[in-house]
This record gives sequence, structure tokens and C-alpha cells, in this order.
Amino acid sequence: MTTEVNQASRDTAGENNGAGKDVRRLDRVIIRFAGDSGDGMQLTGDRFTSETASFGNDLATLPNFPAEIRAPAGTLPGVSSFQVHFADHDILTPGDAPGVLVAMNPAALKANIADLPRGAEIIVNTDEFTSRAVAKVGYAGNPLEDGSLDGYSVHRVPLTTLTVEALKGFDLTRKEAGRSKNMFALGLLSWMYHRPTEGTEAFLRAKFAKRPEIAEANLTAFRAGWNFGETTEDFAVSYEVAPAASAFPAGTYRNMSGNLALAYGLVAAAQCADLPLYLGSYPITPASDVLHELSKHKNFGVRTFQAEDEIAGIGAALGAAFGGSLAVTTTSGPGVALKSETIGLAVSLELPLLIIDIQRGGPSTGLPTKTEQADLLQAMFGRNGEAPVPIVAPATPGECFTAALDAARIALTYRTPVFLLSDGYLANGSEPWRVPETSELPDLRTQFASGPNHELADGTEVFWPYKRDPETLARPWAVPGTPGLEHRIGGIEKQDGTGNISYDPANHEHMVLTRQAKIDGVSVPDAVVDDPGGRARTLVLGWGSTYGPITAAVRRVRREGGHVAQTHLRHLNPFPANLGEILRSYDHVLLPEMNLGQLALLLRAEYLVDVRSVTQVTGLPFKAERLASAIKEALDDVH
Repeated sequence: MTTEVNQASRDTAGENNGAGKDVRRLDRVIIRFAGDSGDGMQLTGDRFTSETASFGNDLATLPNFPAEIRAPAGTLPGVSSFQVHFADHDILTPGDAPGVLVAMNPAALKANIADLPRGAEIIVNTDEFTSRAVAKVGYAGNPLEDGSLDGYSVHRVPLTTLTVEALKGFDLTRKEAGRSKNMFALGLLSWMYHRPTEGTEAFLRAKFAKRPEIAEANLTAFRAGWNFGETTEDFAVSYEVAPAASAFPAGTYRNMSGNLALAYGLVAAAQCADLPLYLGSYPITPASDVLHELSKHKNFGVRTFQAEDEIAGIGAALGAAFGGSLAVTTTSGPGVALKSETIGLAVSLELPLLIIDIQRGGPSTGLPTKTEQADLLQAMFGRNGEAPVPIVAPATPGECFTAALDAARIALTYRTPVFLLSDGYLANGSEPWRVPETSELPDLRTQFASGPNHELADGTEVFWPYKRDPETLARPWAVPGTPGLEHRIGGIEKQDGTGNISYDPANHEHMVLTRQAKIDGVSVPDAVVDDPGGRARTLVLGWGSTYGPITAAVRRVRREGGHVAQTHLRHLNPFPANLGEILRSYDHVLLPEMNLGQLALLLRAEYLVDVRSVTQVTGLPFKAERLASAIKEALDDVH
């Protein structure tokens, strides 16, 4: 069975690093840090990732943590992990199977051991493998002593004891000193994989600037971990993964998570539109980081409002849209349900509004910290009446930036609410992202109505709020308070043109059809097919965050001689104009989704094409290996 960790095992002959130890070169590595929620695994993984990005490797990450603020210590539900995959070439996923596991306690080992291939390295904190801790997670005996780990390369390291010993010169209790064991582990892994250290040291000094003694303690633990790796006989080999220079076009890069890219994209969109940015939001996992980040950018004309509930958040945002701002509301699936009435109002009022849905596992509260793609039909149809909205879905963490610009373009040009569907995998995952030049950003400026736009039969000039642009069908955007542009708003149906309340059946049908025609006419790029040689008879279609696993799987199949085409959709309403032609050009269409086949349902209805679903609702992203197997099965059917 081919896995990404097997590929990572390709290395060159070792060389001596000057300290009596070999240095081996790898083309890729997958590491997973795992421990209790309070062990700082997310911080440890984030710091390792940041240094890896600064070194120039390509990378992808998968944070995975409980929904509880502080889950029960030492239990399986309380395990938090962070996986990072880095390489000397272009990669697309956090990896199917980690080649290295750092397990801070028995629960972390038991929760993650099944994902490791035989031969993987395991670094365990032996201090936590007490009889009580081992029994708590259901082990019959100590796995470090019963031979169950004989197929792995196990490094038994008393991380807590070593950390406490390194910090004995500080005025800290053993418990306080032990909290820095994650920094010791980070130092050890940084030595093992030749990661830079300057960024982490600067980060710790800044993070604990008001408590310099804590900063110095963490720095000491970090350096002690590095020195331990350098001097101990248990680690005879360190590893180098060269920078992935050939994978990146020239430019300035930074490590970027999806939510951070999304926040930056919204700020950039407002600047490109020359409009103030207004966010009306209620905190909800995994969307809250967008609110947190945007609140830092008042210098760019950003105003954030943390409302008392989801309904108030979108209501304030829609009011800001009426007032002439680029208006945004952020949420996840349960919040979309609460916002649905106001989204329908925005459709009726025909005002630009961005609804950012960072999807998570459902229904109801579901899996707050896990990923899913199951809100597509809710975004498409989750309102009363005929209330169509455009839908945009980014494919990677970095693409969340451009997707935000694209959604703003559509909203401003066509005067409509727009859904942007990200998800927890994109939101929390990260990758190297090229900072765009300002000259590359689009011009999103739009014109507000400034005076009368219609002449009556008697020659009187009046303002008609629903007199439409003949190309886009957008109505004028009239800022309240502009003299002569007084008009009625509200959810009751309006008369075309005048905007007066109308119960006329023919007018209602006309307005419904017009609103639908406006969305159908939204300009989106044609879908692009990747079909080297043009010999494929099977197409793999995807949307959103399935891009990485699908592309990795397609590459595997092609390396083995299979002919398979790939297309990925950013625009889910309206579909690209050439999508039907593409789908009908292949014998089989395979569609992986982290739901039970929602896009497949839409495509079958729209194009009468037999789309074959590959579904998963585990709260985790697809593994490339599983999708490669599904593609091979489809290819066998063709032959």
C-alpha cells in the first residue's frame, strides 16, 4: 500500500553533522504533535509550521482539537493534535499518514497510533505513562513495555522531567515548569529537522513581553530541547528537507491560514472598492477568527460589531449595506439557519452583502471543531420563497483571499447577497501564500445613485429604486440621506421600477423571474479541465477544500499510468457556462464531497449526467489514498 509517509522515506546517504551524528536528506516529512488540550499542541505545531514556512518548504497543516474549552485531562476525547506536512516540492495535503508522532501522554498515543504506518518514529513523554494514566484510556498494560510498539521506532523521552530540570533555576513550581514541556518538544523536533529558531525565540519574547520571566523559562525549555537532541545518544540521526524553491513563483511569501487569508481578502476588497468595511457577527466556531482579525484593522476603515446573536449580526450588516458599506456577516452552519430570514430580505432589497459560512460538522451543534461541506444545499435553497444567491467556494487556505475578492465583485456588481463557503479544514489549515502586488488586485469601485434616473410622461424626473442596469440587472445603490433619492425598503414585494409595494400577481412573477435571471447572468469564468494528453475518459470533479486530496490522488493515479481528468469548481451558483459540455464529454464523472452528495444532486438535476458520488462525513478531510482507490475503480469500469 503506497502512502505519503512511504514516499517520505526516500533519503540520501547520511553525512556527519560535526557532532558524531548522521544527517539524512528527505524529500518530505509528516509530523503530528498530540497531547491534552492543555499541552499546547496547537501552539507547538503553529510555531514549527511558521519556522518551516520561513525556511522555504512547501507545507500543509491539519489542526485537530476538541470542541470543549478544556476537555478532561488524559482522556481520548481530550486529545488535541496538529499535523504538518512539509516538503522540498509542491504538496497539496497534510498527508495521509504521519511518519513522526509526538505523543505527550497515553491518550495521545492511543488516539493516533492507528494512523501510523509501521516503521514510523514515535516520541513519547514517558513521565505521563503511569499505571493510572494508562488504565484511564483502556490499555491493559503499559504499551511502552508490552511489545505492542515493536514495529515502530520508539524514542522514550521523559519530557516533563527534562523540562523541570532545565528550569530548576527559575522560581517555578514543578507543575508550572512542566507546562513548558511543549517548548522542549518543539526544540527537540526543531533540532531533528534543522528548523530555524530565531522566529520562535522572537515570538516567545513578544508573547510574554509583560512577563519576561515566563518568556525566559519558555526560551530555556526550547533551547534545552534542541541541546538534548544534539547530545543524547537516543537520536543518532537528524534530517534535512531542502527548501521548495522550484514550487513557488518569485515573490514575497508568508504562512497563511484560511481564516486569516479570508480576513485579509475582505480588507483588500473594501480598499479596492473604496468603501468602508462593516462586519456584523456573532462568535461561532470555526468562524470567530475572522471577527478577531478584522477587529485589528480599524486603520483600514474596518468596523466590527460583535452582536448579541446571529440575527442581530446580519441585521446590522444589512443595515450597513443599505448605508453604503461593503457589508459582511460571518458564521457557521447553525448561524446560517438563524440568518436565513434576513438573507431573504437582502435578496428582496437587492443589496450587496457577503455571507461567510465556515462550514463544520452538523446537524445542529454537531461537530463544532471538525470540518464538513454539508451546507451547500442550505446556501442554495435555505430560505422561504424563490430567493437565489450566488455561491463561491475557495479551494485552499490561500485561495480564501481571492475568493473574498471574487465574492465582493459579484455582490457589488449585481447588488445581491453572496455566499462564500469555506470550511473548518481551510479555516484552520495553512500553506505558503504569495503576497500579491497591489497592481494585481481588481478595481471593485462602484457608483452610487446620485440623482433622478427616470422621466415620467409629463417630463418630471424621479428616482426609481428598481430601475435596472440593462446588462447586470442590478438596481441602483442609493445611500440614505441623498437628496431626492428617498425610497421605500422592506420585505414586501415591490413594483418593478418604482419600488412601490405591489401585490399584483404579474408583477410578482416578473420580479421573481428577474431576480433569478440576475443571478443566472452573473459573470463567472469557464471551468478549466486538467487532462494531459486528452486521453482520459474519467473526470474527477470537486469543489471547495477537497481540491488538495483530489489533486494528490489524481497525481498518484497518473504516476501509475492511469488517464484521468480533473476539474475543480469555485462557482457553485451559477455554474460555469461550459460545465455541462465538460460533464458530457466523459464516460464517468467522479465527485468526492464531505457530505452525502449535495453537489452531485444539483448536477444530476441540472445536466442529467450520472455523477458518481464519493462521500465522507467523518469530520476529517479525505485521504488521497482513498480517493486514488476510488479513481482506479472508476478507470476499471471504463475498461
